[in-house]
Amino acid sequence: MERLPTMPHDAVFRQMLMQKEVARDFLAIHLPEPFLDICDLDSLKLESGSFVEDNLRSRYSDILYSLHTQHGPGYVYALIEHQSRSDRLMAFRLMRYAIAAMQRHLDAGHDTLPLVVPILFYHGPESPWPYSLNWHNMFAKPDMAKALYSHEFALVDLTIMPDNQLLQHRRIAMLELLQKTYSSTRFKRTARPPYHAFNAGSFDGRATQCAGQLYVESRKRRRTRGADS
Repeated sequence: MERLPTMPHDAVFRQMLMQKEVARDFLAIHLPEPFLDICDLDSLKLESGSFVEDNLRSRYSDILYSLHTQHGPGYVYALIEHQSRSDRLMAFRLMRYAIAAMQRHLDAGHDTLPLVVPILFYHGPESPWPYSLNWHNMFAKPDMAKALYSHEFALVDLTIMPDNQLLQHRRIAMLELLQKTYSSTRFKRTARPPYHAFNAGSFDGRATQCAGQLYVESRKRRRTRGADS
């Protein structure tokens, strides 16, 4: 049997929120309006399980509902705080649990991420809630965090970099070029990576050793492809 939190009033609230009709009223009032506008609250379904760590069950309990939206499946994740002291990193905790719900959705066989709306239910002594619930503000430099995590991540795509560009990459140039030729399907027997352009003195022993291993593997792969053709 699932263990309930030690706070009796919180346990009652959680049990009530597990009833679909009560949850529907709660969400109709408290869901952010942009999300509420695309949700079908009649499709609410209580999901099993919890994302709260075992050692934190006395401080938090959670409820996960799935529902249909105009853009596919969605979830509402409600975290109930039992502790009297507010958690200044709560936004990060909510983000972690929301991502855990997304991962479970993928594990169930879906191939796109669902919208997960985290809601914190708070009734502590400090009023109002004293901390930001934007997880970017948990960083020392919120603007940099927002720029980093709200845009595409950095990508080093060797497949579109010309060899002459890779040759300018100093100590990593040899490894990048060999990795590119090792993995590339366009590498033929007649292809000659411009090894002559390397200045061996610019590489340390470990880099040269790694590059040599890649070169040997690339030669083996070329011979295998030649035998199969």
